[in-house]
Amino acid sequence: MNYFDKYDWPTMMSLNPIAEKSEYDIKKYHNILEPQPPEFLNKYYELPMLQRLKNVGLLCGTDWTPLYKNRFYYSRFDHSVGVALIIWHFTHDKAQTISGLLHDVSTPVFSHVSDFRKGDALTQTETEGTNESLIRSDRNLDALLAVDGLGVEQVEDYHKYPIADNEIPQLSSDRLEYMFPSGMALDGSWDLPSVRRAYEDLEVLRNEEGLPELGFKTLEIAEDYTRRFCMIGHILQLNENKLTLHLLGQIMNKAVHTGILAENDFMEKSEAEIMGILDKELCSEDFQLVQGYDFSSEQILNHERSELASLYKTFRTMTKIEHTQTPLDENEYFCINLKVKQRYINPLVKTANSCTRISETSSQAKKIIEDFLLYNDTPFGCVKLINA
Repeated sequence: MNYFDKYDWPTMMSLNPIAEKSEYDIKKYHNILEPQPPEFLNKYYELPMLQRLKNVGLLCGTDWTPLYKNRFYYSRFDHSVGVALIIWHFTHDKAQTISGLLHDVSTPVFSHVSDFRKGDALTQTETEGTNESLIRSDRNLDALLAVDGLGVEQVEDYHKYPIADNEIPQLSSDRLEYMFPSGMALDGSWDLPSVRRAYEDLEVLRNEEGLPELGFKTLEIAEDYTRRFCMIGHILQLNENKLTLHLLGQIMNKAVHTGILAENDFMEKSEAEIMGILDKELCSEDFQLVQGYDFSSEQILNHERSELASLYKTFRTMTKIEHTQTPLDENEYFCINLKVKQRYINPLVKTANSCTRISETSSQAKKIIEDFLLYNDTPFGCVKLINA
């Protein structure tokens, strides 16, 4: 039996109780990552291209639908700061740290939804396309780098720094950071004490290629981390997550096609502003919006807008989906059949004489990783359309 078979969406969403508000304190979390944050970073935080990320959610638009029970909002700015703090904590290298801070400046609103809307659900790298050009063209950044004695070529590509980024299933600062708040927010599987326990067990090791990589000193903690990481990755490969991101992506595509939104809105407007526009344009006065906003009474004028309104209202009110072997009637349901990027980890763990992958040391971790990679949800996930 596959380890993940018993973990369907309702189970995953109810496994962990909601903690006290203090357990979701972002400043306290960042303080674990680096208790003494370097002052030189403060001036970079004020860059407009970084400030914009405060309005981009890490969790890919899932803050806007009741299918999820997200415990708090965590932005791409928060994530970028977290990545920088981790890199600094383990390297004390300014160039690597700043490159990590800047690694997401090209991310549009709703994050990886942009990949889904452009047909890149499997690799989810579409959003990275303009990152280097944005960094190279920012004159404000040039001035700050000059103060620190750095050139833009040292910070434009965080991929060249193994502690900052590497390939799945290795552990990088980026991968380490996004899974801590994802677990805290999505299902409550991480809290501050468990984050601290895992984080303080990490050190820089040398992997099979002789490159530096974050790894664990203690087998038990490495096993626990692997399980937690794969559980969160499991949420991200269930049909509920696939459907949510693809549905929101189709909504954005249709909103551009009908002239309600423009492509540059995804880089220039906040998620709240985008949703406010769609509320006003698509929703009648008798429709109650989740998240505490009010819909306007503007009437739907044409068939395309009617279809778009149906998708949008469905997204904003859905609380469950159906898992099926075949697609349901397209006039009544929105269905997906997608392969997506599998986010998992096979971290290094220290041994008596060197280090090895956890899968080579722990049969428990090996089973979890193998089952994660073998797991398949039903071929289709479908949600009943509103006003279909």
